[in-house]
Amino acid sequence: ASEKKLPSAATMAAINFASGGFAGFVEVCIMHPVDLVKTRYQVYPDTNASIVTCFRDMYRAEGFLSYYKGILPPLLAETPKRAVKFFTFEEYKRLFKALPISSALVYSGAGFMSGFTEAFVINPFERVKVLLQSQKQQYALQDSTWSTVRKIVRTDGLGLRGLNLGLTATIGRHAVFNCFYFGIYFTGLEATQASALPGRLDIARKFLIGFSAGTLASCINIPFDVAKSRIQGPQGKTKYRACFQTIGLVYREEGWRALYRGLIPKIIRLGPGGAIMLLVFEYTSAYLTSRIM
Repeated sequence: ASEKKLPSAATMAAINFASGGFAGFVEVCIMHPVDLVKTRYQVYPDTNASIVTCFRDMYRAEGFLSYYKGILPPLLAETPKRAVKFFTFEEYKRLFKALPISSALVYSGAGFMSGFTEAFVINPFERVKVLLQSQKQQYALQDSTWSTVRKIVRTDGLGLRGLNLGLTATIGRHAVFNCFYFGIYFTGLEATQASALPGRLDIARKFLIGFSAGTLASCINIPFDVAKSRIQGPQGKTKYRACFQTIGLVYREEGWRALYRGLIPKIIRLGPGGAIMLLVFEYTSAYLTSRIM
């Protein structure tokens, strides 16, 4: 029997890109309503209702479709965003492995750089998504995605005051998240690999590690997330201008707890969401690889 040839580097890059895009698409379709509630908490500091109450009030005042406000930008963005996340992580990981450092630092460093790169792709979509999620009128009455884009570009342009407003906060959010997300997940996989659990138990092991990685990374990066939402959300008189300026201002005016607003819905979204994304990526990548070999 002839030996199967391993896919080329270019083929593997394409597989990682496609698998990452599909993983992001699946994750956002499942978890978007929770992301919306998280954004509402962060944009409106006076919101103190429970998550269940927020969902109930949105349904009563804005209708069921309100749960999916702002979903088009992340759906349009998730394929390139997650594709870039996983593709660049694999490429940076290959570069970091050439350095005399531990595997944990390899994964964390590659994750940090992948998040840094990812932020440049996703920020315009995040700017539009946050504005749409901040609107409280009925879904059918709110601005469309494209009219929001046109309004931003017409008023403030494409740069750091317009469609790319909040870029530094987005870089901080994604670089810090990916650093811990990938670092914890792959280090955890290596640490538990000896147990080699079969079938569903192995999926459960990976899901638990992915859940832990998404949860811990969310707890660490949320001040950047709050800053991003404040900068990109609707402001009367502009007071939130830059990442660390916003973090400092929120801390001085509202206290340290305000920097963790939206943490519970963020964990609910990115704990299981992070696990779902890693599992979908891994199994999609394995499937595509098996089809090519």
